[in-house]
Amino acid sequence: MDAQALTTKIEMPTNRVMQKLKGSKSGPTVLFFAGVHGNEPAGVMALKEVFEDLSKKENTLRGTVYGLIGNQKALAKGKRYVDMDLNRLWTKANIKMVSNKKVLLEEEKELLELLDLLREIIKTEKGPFYFIDYHTTSSKTLPFITINDSMINRKFAMQFPVPIVLGIEEFLEGPLLSYINQLGYVAVGFESGQHTDPAAITNSVAFTYMTLIASGVIGKMDVEDFGHYPHQLENAATSVRDIFEVVHLHKITGVDVFKMLPGFESFQKINKGTHLATNNYLPVYSGYDGRLFMPLYQNQGSDGFFIIRKIPEIALMLSAFLRKIKIDNLFNLLPGVKWEHKDKEILRVNLNIAKFMTKPLFHLLGYRVRQLDGQYLRLYNREKASKKKMYKNEGWW
Repeated sequence: MDAQALTTKIEMPTNRVMQKLKGSKSGPTVLFFAGVHGNEPAGVMALKEVFEDLSKKENTLRGTVYGLIGNQKALAKGKRYVDMDLNRLWTKANIKMVSNKKVLLEEEKELLELLDLLREIIKTEKGPFYFIDYHTTSSKTLPFITINDSMINRKFAMQFPVPIVLGIEEFLEGPLLSYINQLGYVAVGFESGQHTDPAAITNSVAFTYMTLIASGVIGKMDVEDFGHYPHQLENAATSVRDIFEVVHLHKITGVDVFKMLPGFESFQKINKGTHLATNNYLPVYSGYDGRLFMPLYQNQGSDGFFIIRKIPEIALMLSAFLRKIKIDNLFNLLPGVKWEHKDKEILRVNLNIAKFMTKPLFHLLGYRVRQLDGQYLRLYNREKASKKKMYKNEGWW
């Protein structure tokens, strides 16, 4: 069964806001996005099921909950996108460019509609804000979380019994959640399973209830058989709860003829030299020992496969400590390192001078690394934007 056939099993929402629930007491604002990729309907189906249940107990809720549709046109067609990938458009430069265009492509229209809606919700609702984006993959996979590695994201993501993958935003340009992270809010991506696997729906249902509990929207006693949901996710993830980091992306272009070899799964262990795919009819081998991540088994998409590695627990602990004491404030005293702007959000590193400054070091301190050229790195401070004060009284913090 393909994604379009799966969507016909239930009536797809026609409104951008598929549902909004307002609790009787003040509390957080939680926004669930589904269908940002139109061939991934599992999140939409899960939200319909959960909202149907929650609507019967709205008076027990705290705060406000939104269910939002991402790419309406693509979802109706059962395609990842119509003209371009909606989840690659969320950069400040692109938003400015699209805002000034007179003739828009379909996903550019979706972008501006979503952007207006987000701005209105943030303006009118109260925090703390939580943003959850549902996705599925073209290969078999464990359910997992992807986040930009700020401490608010990391601590919230650790409430769920599934693996966490950091660093994917360094390899992707313009994901929705990276834009939201730049605004300073908790933003978590949940990949619930393979596109057409019914378990992707049940995993998303479980994740939705657990998010509502963790954020304080609803109490455990108000969710029937709540204990079932953590066990469901833990079993689906085969008890893997490690934190991984992306170390490689095999990027493909529109002119490439790319084909994964059959039978690979996300999180499958691989060795350096493993034959993974063909690109333009030439073999592609892994350059790393690690785990394969999101191998591409669909026609649309530019990410052939990723490779990830487990982050040692000692490195995670050191990372949290160094960020807490803000040791990176001393960076600009080092030769070859300077802040690009007065807001201290972006560091510029001259690698010819600061040769000892390595990518893993910056990751420890919460920086997203972009290579400008062979001589310079541009480092984006994930922690600087985080609205930690907004979440300081949350139970998970």
